[in-house]
Amino acid sequence: MSSKYSGTIAAGLLKIQAIKLQPDDPFTWASGWKSPIYCDNRMTLSHPALRSTITDAYLEYLETQEYDCIAGVATGGIAYAALIADRLQLPMIYVRSKAKGHGRQNMIEGDIKPGYRCAVIEDLVSTGGSSMKAIQALRTAEMSVSACVSIFNYGFQQAEDLFSEENCPLHSLVLYADLMSKAQELDFINQEGKKQLEQWRQSPSTWRQS
Repeated sequence: MSSKYSGTIAAGLLKIQAIKLQPDDPFTWASGWKSPIYCDNRMTLSHPALRSTITDAYLEYLETQEYDCIAGVATGGIAYAALIADRLQLPMIYVRSKAKGHGRQNMIEGDIKPGYRCAVIEDLVSTGGSSMKAIQALRTAEMSVSACVSIFNYGFQQAEDLFSEENCPLHSLVLYADLMSKAQELDFINQEGKKQLEQWRQSPSTWRQS
């Protein structure tokens, strides 16, 4: 479900080029996939007005959840987790992509309390794998997860299925449909470009691979 902030955030992401749409000159992801879209939400941290709006939108959704702790997913979710935890005056922890190779060899950083109910803060969800790895790490540490919240997700069925199977609510501040609507409204994409983006979203691993 979109919120009152979705259109403003979508426009902001496009205007600062945190999200780039290039169906005629696609990007190559680390997975090897060709993609007409690239998202780097860490760009938003350099833009105070947009950063504040995103934080407000996170907080609007979190009002509907119950939690004791804010957990950021490294690296993109850490800064927003800190901003949210500060606003709410709650404990904050963060989850690494893998355990640190020295010292205490932590995967979760912060004061870990078994029994904590965590709100997990992500910046982006694609297939959902990295988010779920963090969620499973929290559960292994005897904490529960009330929800995972991201700025944006690509709307892949794979991610929706994964979160459903793991019984973890997933909420995104900007849905794929929100982004496409705003991109057309602001002339960041034409009708043919939108068609290419939708074809990619339906089959990202095979789009333009031949």
